[in-house]
Amino acid sequence: MNIEFISSISEIKAEQWNQLTGTDYPFLRHEFLMALEQSGVVSRKTGWQPEHLLVYAEAELVAVCPLYFKYHSQGEFVFDQQWANAYQQHSLDYYPKALTAVPFTPCQAQRILFKKGIDEAAVLGGLVTALKQQLIALKLSSWHCLFSSPSQIEQLSSLGLMVREGVQFQWFNQHYRDFQDFTDAFTSRKRKNTYRERQQVREQGIEFLTLAGQQVSETQWQVFFQFYQMTYLKHGMPGYLNLDFFKQIAQSMPEQVLLIFALKANRYIGAALSFIGADTLYGRYWGCFEEYHFLHFEACYYQGLDYCIAQGLKRFDSGAQGEHKIARGFAPVTTYSAHWIQHPEFAKAIADFIRREKAAVQQYKADATAMLPFKKI
Repeated sequence: MNIEFISSISEIKAEQWNQLTGTDYPFLRHEFLMALEQSGVVSRKTGWQPEHLLVYAEAELVAVCPLYFKYHSQGEFVFDQQWANAYQQHSLDYYPKALTAVPFTPCQAQRILFKKGIDEAAVLGGLVTALKQQLIALKLSSWHCLFSSPSQIEQLSSLGLMVREGVQFQWFNQHYRDFQDFTDAFTSRKRKNTYRERQQVREQGIEFLTLAGQQVSETQWQVFFQFYQMTYLKHGMPGYLNLDFFKQIAQSMPEQVLLIFALKANRYIGAALSFIGADTLYGRYWGCFEEYHFLHFEACYYQGLDYCIAQGLKRFDSGAQGEHKIARGFAPVTTYSAHWIQHPEFAKAIADFIRREKAAVQQYKADATAMLPFKKI
């Protein structure tokens, strides 16, 4: 095998990269990663230095791995700032570190992709060995593979990486005919609460406009971006993404973009942007100028559920955090990340932290499961 690092996704042709990643999962498409880089959202200047990893066997591309050298821990959604602080307290450098993830996107899927028919275990073993050697030579503290699939995490664990667990809330389609069929599985009180929320949105005179990516106008993208920025500005920070990024994905992968506008008196009052996978809707960004009762739940969840049921999608992945999703039928699922720490003593300490944290995470998941609105069978 020959391992190659490239400093930009533009150094490999889209058809070569996508042949291995496919396009069912939108966030590892060449077009998505290219938009992040060309818009300037991802760069050394922003703390995301691309160093994507390619694996060749006899000049044939057999594996690809998105890789970044990170100079902070922002935009990852797997929080390791405590580890960084511990390094600093011992006068050691935690940054830069190596990260295999999709920037700003906590949506679980396989992170290292292989050519069909290849011996994945052998290639992955060689890749991990080569990557560790490179990071040691460059004196990087660690490598982190975030939100990977359970099967790949198991493989990485067998190669000596530490596995950390988290929890997200996702919705699963049990062949529902319509929204009522879905809520028929709720207890009476939870079902009434759900319909009362939807009714109050209608009573406020709010309507919704659902647009596929190719239907969104230049003006509508600008309106959406203002809503997106407002979400972050309310918390005292600018959004990670810029308008150029959204406009580029609208051009390069419009078939996987879904934009839902909320309107009142023919005026845009909010918007939710999602991405469409082969069998999954990924809810990603939301914003509004004014708060309306239950508008966030309707725009970000109920409208998405309606879409999933109508299109026969199996899953709605609405992103990180959000315990309010539980009462609306989003079940807790375990997410996984794998970690390699170069410093042996810190590796031991972090392994102990992960072990203790795992018990708490699993208890949290059990407690959240008990709060789901479904009737007990």
